[in-house]
Amino acid sequence: MKTNILLLIALGILTTLNSKAQDDEKKFGIQFSGFVKNDFFYDSRQTVSAREGHFLLWPAAESLDQNHQDINANSNFNFLAVQSRLSGTITGPDALGAKISGKIEGDFFGQQNDNINLFRLRHAMIKLKWPNTELITGQYWNPLFVTGCFPGTVSFNTGTPLQSFARNPQIRLTQNLGDFQLIAAALSQRDFATRGVDGPDSEYLRNAGIPDAHFQVHYNMQNEESKTGILLGSGIAYKTIVPRLYSEVTAGFFPVQTKYKVDEQVKGLTAIAFTKVTTKAVTLKMQARYGENIADVLSISGFAVKDMVNSTTGELSYTPLTNTTFWGEAHTNGKKWQAGVFGGFLKNNGTKEAMSDPDNAVYGLGTNIESLIRVSPRVSFVSNKLKLAAEIEYTSVAYGSDYNVNYEPASTNTVANTRVLLSTIYSF
Repeated sequence: MKTNILLLIALGILTTLNSKAQDDEKKFGIQFSGFVKNDFFYDSRQTVSAREGHFLLWPAAESLDQNHQDINANSNFNFLAVQSRLSGTITGPDALGAKISGKIEGDFFGQQNDNINLFRLRHAMIKLKWPNTELITGQYWNPLFVTGCFPGTVSFNTGTPLQSFARNPQIRLTQNLGDFQLIAAALSQRDFATRGVDGPDSEYLRNAGIPDAHFQVHYNMQNEESKTGILLGSGIAYKTIVPRLYSEVTAGFFPVQTKYKVDEQVKGLTAIAFTKVTTKAVTLKMQARYGENIADVLSISGFAVKDMVNSTTGELSYTPLTNTTFWGEAHTNGKKWQAGVFGGFLKNNGTKEAMSDPDNAVYGLGTNIESLIRVSPRVSFVSNKLKLAAEIEYTSVAYGSDYNVNYEPASTNTVANTRVLLSTIYSF
């Protein structure tokens, strides 16, 4: 009798535990979304771009042949579907008193031309959300890419190099204080990396031993009934990199190459300010940016050798290249037809400090560009889940051939490219 009672009690406990486990399992889930996107584009000249021209940066500089004919003054076209995307939003039971979720997202863009069409990781993050606090860990947008205020261009470049563009492994904390948000983040680098002595690589930041640090303040007031709102914000980022761990010095009557450990750093400060005003009919966006050594967010930037610190060990000092950028956008908010225009200007301000010699080594992206102007009007038609879009992107660049001690490009020559882009997008 006692044995039967004990068995019934044990069975009841196991049934309860199993029921609870099943309830917990029901809380887990993944919801897939994404889109299939086909892009058809034509460029009036050769371009500096990624993935067979898909991610357009700017028109290529003149390249003159023996007859002084510009080799790069030749048109180009392509059809690609590599931007097609798959996202998985993961939900699960609460943890640490927070609502917890995750996201995995990829596309077929690849990391370079050699592996275009292969599936690559875009986002992989965990989000813990308390009533007024949010913590994100994983790979996500660089905070300089403000998800609440970025260009809505048809082009995948999203206004780059005027708009910061990068995804980084990070830890990000957001604190809500009514209509205000305070955001702090620490970043490393992966696919979007600093450009230095050995080309693009995350080791320059990793060897500094200090993450890329960000802090932002947002004011966000939205009225759902009137479909109006305003977003204001500003932020700073501070990054330290180490260009080299050692130097190689060749000296002596019979030249011998000797290695010396060196202590070298490049520090860079970046600041942004932005606003987005939403009305029922029209949305306006603007952003200004000052950047130091921000080639890792695909801007015209980098760093340069400032001077020789120690002639025996070959230790060098460095100075960051700086730029200022402004962009603005206006677009309609129609459900079927939408029209918009994006425009911006970038100025290369040269090095933060004077170089000892204009011929010192310079590392970065587009460092020979003095300025860049872009205007891109667009129109799109939406029918249920299908979107048809067209955009004309005009980009003018002034390339320099002479440089002063601040490496400001002079004796400029301007070239321009017009891209005609057609896209079909089917979302799911």
